[in-house]
Amino acid sequence: MAGHRTNCAQAILSTYGPDFGLERDMALTIAQGFGGGMARLGRTCGAVSGAYMVLGLSQKVTAANPRDALEITYQLIREFNRSFETLHGSLDCRELIGYDLGTLDGLAEAREKGVFITVCPRFVRDAAQILEILLRPQ
Repeated sequence: MAGHRTNCAQAILSTYGPDFGLERDMALTIAQGFGGGMARLGRTCGAVSGAYMVLGLSQKVTAANPRDALEITYQLIREFNRSFETLHGSLDCRELIGYDLGTLDGLAEAREKGVFITVCPRFVRDAAQILEILLRPQ
């Protein structure tokens, strides 16, 4: 996948996934539909969705008590959300970037304004920084 341009979810999951046994190309494949706020629908930011997937991967499900991993993942996601929203005021792509990527005009304008290379990398960076804190051994 050399030269592959990733969306925000792919950037996060393909960076952190291998640390948890998820091969990079598989991470790119899994996360491909989450860019632009879920297939360019402007919903949850792809960097946020990617972080959710990483936080899920960080918790091992055991047969003895599968709910433990689920509850810890939910708590980590709530902590992630608080941090990200404190920084950016929203978790939604449309609100974060100010364009409706679900329309041809909105997508064209966002591309023309360079949003994907000037604005979105900040969300990926901040999601990664929050992950670094949340993934530290306690």
